[in-house]
Amino acid sequence: MRIVVALGGNALLRRGEALTAENQRANVRTAAEALAPIARDHQLVVSHGNGPQVGLLALQGAAYKPEETYPLDVLGAETEGMIGYMIEQEMGNLLPVETPFATILTMIEVDPADPAFEDPTKFIGPVYEETEARRLAAEKSWSIKPDGDKWRRVVPSPLPKRIFEIRPITWLLERDTVVICAGGGGIPTIYGADRKLQGVEAVIDKDFASELLARDLEADLFVMATDADAVYLDWGSPEAKAFKRAAPEALRRYDFPAGSMGPKVEAACQFTERTGRTAAIGALADLPDIIAGVAGTTVAAETKETVWHGQ
Repeated sequence: MRIVVALGGNALLRRGEALTAENQRANVRTAAEALAPIARDHQLVVSHGNGPQVGLLALQGAAYKPEETYPLDVLGAETEGMIGYMIEQEMGNLLPVETPFATILTMIEVDPADPAFEDPTKFIGPVYEETEARRLAAEKSWSIKPDGDKWRRVVPSPLPKRIFEIRPITWLLERDTVVICAGGGGIPTIYGADRKLQGVEAVIDKDFASELLARDLEADLFVMATDADAVYLDWGSPEAKAFKRAAPEALRRYDFPAGSMGPKVEAACQFTERTGRTAAIGALADLPDIIAGVAGTTVAAETKETVWHGQ
């Protein structure tokens, strides 16, 4: 099978952990242990988050004068290389030495007329007190919004339109290369008025970018690995129950949190509706069982009746 696995941010940094190279390496090693058996038996493409890493680079850049800081698209490219390197190395320690790997810096086209540019909503970077946030916003031309009792920078989150590197990704995959790409949702790129490519200060949702990637690659299975073991109805309540298998139209009857499970459910539904193939959401440690359909939440078009875990 051809499988695309989108790693959630928890695969690289656990909640509350310091963003050190050692912590990231340890978490990537754990992810590699789950991914390596899949790579032995299937064609594998891995995408990943990069939010904390971009935030760290942005903080490091704050030591420079405002006009010397690197733009968000460049920071995204830097994190793709760093994270891809770690994934390649840790998986390379587990798979046969002849297994080929490749990390592809992935530009993804977005529409400059996307409504997201008029209403930035994607939180990035650290939290600030309101006074400091407003000072930085004025100094750096940032958009800011409250995040709980703190304030953070927000940037647009436009929808992905086209993956520029899809041909080399496909070429590598056809030669049984483990490919790491579309990290952090890819590098958001537009055609300027002069029809020349340029990066933009935005973040593409990782799950939507990975769905486009899986669709373009004609993947047999699209998996979003997160820190939840399945999609839950009434999460956090005594009545909570987990979907085991559902059709897209069944999942669309419910509302899921926009900041966590919502985009994953929507991406899974889109993939299944547009391709007729299967998507799944679940815990990274359960990856073999998710592929077998006995763990996580499977989204499949042919499902006639929703099945719950424990039934």
